[in-house]
Amino acid sequence: MLVDGYDRIQGAVHEAVRGLEPEQLEFRLDPQANTIAWLAWHLTRVQDDHLAGAAGTEQAWLAEGWRDRFDLPFDAADIGYGHSSGQVAQVQASAELLLGYQDAVHERTVNYVRALTDADLDEVIDADWSPPVTRGVRLVSVLADGLQHAGQAAFIRGVLERR
Repeated sequence: MLVDGYDRIQGAVHEAVRGLEPEQLEFRLDPQANTIAWLAWHLTRVQDDHLAGAAGTEQAWLAEGWRDRFDLPFDAADIGYGHSSGQVAQVQASAELLLGYQDAVHERTVNYVRALTDADLDEVIDADWSPPVTRGVRLVSVLADGLQHAGQAAFIRGVLERR
């Protein structure tokens, strides 16, 4: 089920981003709204960061050079959480770059999730929360967040297509 859920994120991101020009990816419904580019980048950064944390591995963002390819003016650990309107506007990337990063993170995610056992899902991986967070809860949380942001990007694309 988890693999299916992450496949759905990848599919939704592709549908929202594929074929768009930079000005479409950077379109804002109002001056404070998120862009498709930011939403796709952010949901992928969160997935990359959180899954690497759960797996105890390095993020694709650093290990595979995605940070250098995006060339954003953010700290290496930045995943977009709490970004200001100005920071959202700084995420400028082509559809190919956004989808390449999503695909790389998706592949890492699916390979990791497929190797997990039921016992792995029950393991506490973050005791700083009350209640402590298990690996399964973290995976579902990232999945839900990713689908929500992919849906937001799809909504913006729908507005663009109806203009």
